[in-house]
Amino acid sequence: MRILITGGAGFIGSHLAEHLLGKGDHVTVVDDFSTGRMENIHGLMSNPRFTLVRDTILNEKLMHILIEKCDLIYHLAAAVGVKLIIEKPVHTISTNIAGTEVMLDIANKFNRKIIIMSSSEVYGKNVRVPFCENDDRLMGATIYSRWSYACSKAIDEFLGLAYHRQYGLPVIIVRLFNTVGPRQVGQYGMVIPRFVQQALAGETITVYGDGMQSRCFTYVSDVVGALVALMQSDKAVGEVFNIGSQEEITIIDLARKIKSKTGSSSPIEKIPYSQAYEKGFDDMLRRVPSIEKIHNAIGYTPKYSLDQILDSVIDYYRSIGGR
Repeated sequence: MRILITGGAGFIGSHLAEHLLGKGDHVTVVDDFSTGRMENIHGLMSNPRFTLVRDTILNEKLMHILIEKCDLIYHLAAAVGVKLIIEKPVHTISTNIAGTEVMLDIANKFNRKIIIMSSSEVYGKNVRVPFCENDDRLMGATIYSRWSYACSKAIDEFLGLAYHRQYGLPVIIVRLFNTVGPRQVGQYGMVIPRFVQQALAGETITVYGDGMQSRCFTYVSDVVGALVALMQSDKAVGEVFNIGSQEEITIIDLARKIKSKTGSSSPIEKIPYSQAYEKGFDDMLRRVPSIEKIHNAIGYTPKYSLDQILDSVIDYYRSIGGR
């Protein structure tokens, strides 16, 4: 198969590309490297079935050429990470909404099956857990830029489902819950690589807020396997799926666990959200997915525990000198 991955030089995209190449597919990656990294795909560059296109998905002429040539599309390109979203809100909105609109419009011209990557952020401040795909959404005030990401991804979902309903375009929506693993970086706010890097460097491990907010972390290979299985499923078309784990941990306990696993002497310090991000920053207390729907659809069950995930990330950062 000829596969197009937008944002394929990113953390998840590079793992997906690697997996698909291993299956014998031809993979084209388009990435503007705003958050993607050459290091992520360096090992793929010598593969004759791999093509890298360094450009933005907002280049409609280019995307027309690439989509016409492909069989399937994984649309991962997006502004990601709380820090980046707060620092560059215009970039977040335009990249996520305009980029997805370009992808859907051209995919529809050639009737290409497309998976659109959404986020657990779309559930907003909903306190009913676990989050189910048909739950109501509760958003924070528009004066806080972090909610622009949640709303932009919700618009992506609306657009994708609208193209499916109105034109019959084969669209699948997935909502990711805190995907982690080797190659992920902490500079945009991703918590596990940030904690691991701080612990290995002997720096203060900085926990934002009171640390009692909880998350469920999913290993990247579990996510990649689910994406590929969903793409192969006709029953998944026109549907929305959570992809995640239900092993919940508070952020303060996560910091303690990483400190213990690394044997670090780093102190753990709590930093107010207003200092880490912006005044009035609003966060979700819990973020736990229901994975019943995706289990029923493709038999999905996470294979990796949190301890295994952390061991893998710690080993990765040790192998590259803690960077």
